[in-house]
Amino acid sequence: MNVIIRPIEENDAESLWQMMSALDAETKYMMYEPKERMKNIDRIKSTIKEAVTGNNLFLVAEADHVIVGYISAQKGILRRVKHSAYIVVGIRAAYQRQGIGTSFFKQLDKWADEKGVTRFELTVMCINDAARRLYEKNGFVVEGIKKNSMVVDGTYVDEYYMAKLL
Repeated sequence: MNVIIRPIEENDAESLWQMMSALDAETKYMMYEPKERMKNIDRIKSTIKEAVTGNNLFLVAEADHVIVGYISAQKGILRRVKHSAYIVVGIRAAYQRQGIGTSFFKQLDKWADEKGVTRFELTVMCINDAARRLYEKNGFVVEGIKKNSMVVDGTYVDEYYMAKLL
């Protein structure tokens, strides 16, 4: 399988929405529940345009011309937080544990160096061991726990606050 990691493009909006919707349906670890994500291609295009033209990063993983994963980094805007970026990662189940996540983080580190980012932040459900291990493998550490952060299948779930200092 040949997977390409590349910057997102505005014409990826429909494919990105399809991938995110499929991801929502196959995992409980993302923010949206199945069918909760609204199809708003104009909003997705706006997000993509902001990432492409601004200080944010948005990469996709593409296998056989189909988007199978993404990573986004939203850089702080205000002076006190412009050194940091908030990270979101999603990879379809069939493509996990194949090096895509690690490739994303290598590209993220390069971007951070170019943009003057010295801190990455993210949250991950405490029950998502595979993602936590990926983040730790790539230099993230747990800084705290966000109690009762989400409700999954009627049960409160905690999230880890994780960060990486560069």
